[in-house]
Amino acid sequence: MKPTLQRSWRARAGLLLATLATAVPAWAVDPFTVRDIRIEGLQRVEPGTVFASLPFRVGDTYSDEQGAAAIRALFGLGLFSDVRLQVDGDVLVVIVEERPTVADVSFSGVKEFDNEVLRKALRDIGLTEGRPFDRALADRAEQELKRQYLNRSMYAVQVTTTVTPIERNRVNLNFHVVEGDVTKIREIRIVGAQAFSEKTLLDLFDLDTGGWLSWYTKSDRYSRAKLNADLETLRSYYLTRGYLEFNIDSTQVALSPDKSALSLTINITEGPRYAVSAVRLEGDFLGKEAEFQSLIRIRAGEAYNAEHVAETVKAFTDYYGAFGYAFARVEAVPEIDREKNRVTIVLRGQPSRRAYVRRIQVEGNNRTRDEVIRREFRQLESAWYDSDKIRLSRDRVDRLGFFTEVRIDTQEVPGAPDQVDLVVTVVEKPTGNLTIGAGYSQAEKLSLLAGIQQENVFGTGNYLGLNVNTSKFNRQFVLSTTNPYFTDDGVSRTIDLYYRTTRPYDAQDGDYRLVTPGASIRFGVPFTEIDTVYFGIGVEQTKIEPGNRMPVAYNDFIRDFGDSPLSVPLTVGWARDERDSALVPNQGTLRRVNGELGIAGDTRYVKASAQYQQYIPLNKKFTVAFNAEAGWGKGLGGKPFPLFKHFYGGGLGSVRGFEQGTLGARSPLTGSTDVAYLGGTKMVLLNTELIAPFPGAGNDRTLRLFGFFDVGNVYAPDQKFRLSDLRASAGVGVSWISPVGPLRIAFAKPVRKQAGDKTQTIQFQIGTAF
Repeated sequence: MKPTLQRSWRARAGLLLATLATAVPAWAVDPFTVRDIRIEGLQRVEPGTVFASLPFRVGDTYSDEQGAAAIRALFGLGLFSDVRLQVDGDVLVVIVEERPTVADVSFSGVKEFDNEVLRKALRDIGLTEGRPFDRALADRAEQELKRQYLNRSMYAVQVTTTVTPIERNRVNLNFHVVEGDVTKIREIRIVGAQAFSEKTLLDLFDLDTGGWLSWYTKSDRYSRAKLNADLETLRSYYLTRGYLEFNIDSTQVALSPDKSALSLTINITEGPRYAVSAVRLEGDFLGKEAEFQSLIRIRAGEAYNAEHVAETVKAFTDYYGAFGYAFARVEAVPEIDREKNRVTIVLRGQPSRRAYVRRIQVEGNNRTRDEVIRREFRQLESAWYDSDKIRLSRDRVDRLGFFTEVRIDTQEVPGAPDQVDLVVTVVEKPTGNLTIGAGYSQAEKLSLLAGIQQENVFGTGNYLGLNVNTSKFNRQFVLSTTNPYFTDDGVSRTIDLYYRTTRPYDAQDGDYRLVTPGASIRFGVPFTEIDTVYFGIGVEQTKIEPGNRMPVAYNDFIRDFGDSPLSVPLTVGWARDERDSALVPNQGTLRRVNGELGIAGDTRYVKASAQYQQYIPLNKKFTVAFNAEAGWGKGLGGKPFPLFKHFYGGGLGSVRGFEQGTLGARSPLTGSTDVAYLGGTKMVLLNTELIAPFPGAGNDRTLRLFGFFDVGNVYAPDQKFRLSDLRASAGVGVSWISPVGPLRIAFAKPVRKQAGDKTQTIQFQIGTAF
């Protein structure tokens, strides 16, 4: 054997044994000084990448230990399928075999997913174009694809990988998927339930055995995440009703042989029902025991309620935090008397140390500017930690409506026990909105309304909206912009520009037209954290272009104010919105009061309106909603209230079942027995809705059914308010947060109407986000 080959063989044997973590390598190579290093086998990898990974350089002394470290380092790069070292005299030769790289990833047979979704899943495990490839990576890719299908309850899925080598040591990968049928839940059993019926408990679950809407809700598709959520709901149900020792013993999933169906069995132990005998405080409560006592939600004599315990612990922790104790520890320890089925709750509190906020970091805002979030904060940097201000800050950021999730985490500062950092993590959502509305009436037939709004223009937090009404007879163009922080202390500014034209319904005979250009500006002043007062001023001109079949009331208006009266209204308003959601509210209230005073121009008048909404959750499924509105207007200076400032009623957003805007005063048309609808100077409206899950949709809140009863009317200037004049309607509707946006359809029927009223049976509205 030649010396060079012998040394190479011994080096490789010794390095192999070193790699396998043997204590003493065999056939060791005597250390020598490396005069040169050669690399062989490279195709795409840069030589510098190899040299940078070697633990020695030219001129260093080589040993077997360094050779073993070099091989481990090169394999660790994940770029090579084989690495060898040869010693040729005092020259070290590094021989590598590169792993092929992925040139293309494709899918066949995929119907359930968009290909890009699967590509992203593979990227997350390291498989993508341009990355090194090996068989183990392909196996992981197959498992990841199967996992994606299992999350959608498709257990019969089969995935086959085809690897096609191409030039330049690259490969194309094709994943052929045989999806199979969706595995449906055939049966759900809860074993061990005694205090409540199995049906009552299963009604709490989002998972079920399917119904006629399962194609939409997918509630009959098994998902471990959904099951875990349902189990937590089940646990909470028992723990809030006194079953302190309730336990879920096991869950069993049985798959049918053909993988088309599965059965779920949940084994539980209810345990006895406990009542609270007493609540006791232990620990350091800052000398404010009375204040802490007032925060206790747990009541002696009532059944144990885990929600009340958790709410009390949170209230204690927050109260500690209000004094700067960011690391306070509060525990609720139950002392159980099993003989009497009684429990004493011991609340142990320790304030720990006081801290102040060193820094506030904002994360996740890829589009929204930092200042838009920071200006909502009431907790300041370098100030004492205050949990009330932090919670208020979080709520204010959430109410911006720019994010699907807002979370504030407290982090300790290493080496500074009296300091914390606040990390604000947000998840952005589309803030643009394209709205399409439609209504059908006997007069206008189908009318369309389109609008585009952007609530967070260029990430500045400013609002910009454009609304266009494409009705054949009533057209409008409205441009609106709002800067919520026109001043540093939170005064908002809104500018509206609009141009409206109105033509008679009977376009063949009537040719008169109303043209109303205008502009307004208003400012919103925050008086408290939830109360805002608005001040504004506007200017508009209503030009009446006379023609055939014009309402007689318009001639009276021209006589009083001229054919192009100018109005300069001063506006003031107040609003308080405490609803839990503006899109699908379930609880809370909304209050609004608005006033308008004509201070200059050709018209002098006063106008006021008020609105009150309340949402009351009856239980997890049913919500009652109330809406009440009232309006009043009066002319000043001996002139009547301006015709075009009237209130209007009927239709969507008012008394459903009546044609849009047809309630109130009527005026005959010139030369005709037909009438025009002019609204009135007084308005009253009451809406009541019962909101419930849509039959077959389970607990899905994105698809809901509502029944409603509306009462209201608009009164002419010379008409007194009388209950007998009120119109009423009833009906049902569907609200759906569809993939293209919120959709609302109402079917209404008047139950109290008078001669001459025009009815409208169907109304719908839809919006889509982008």
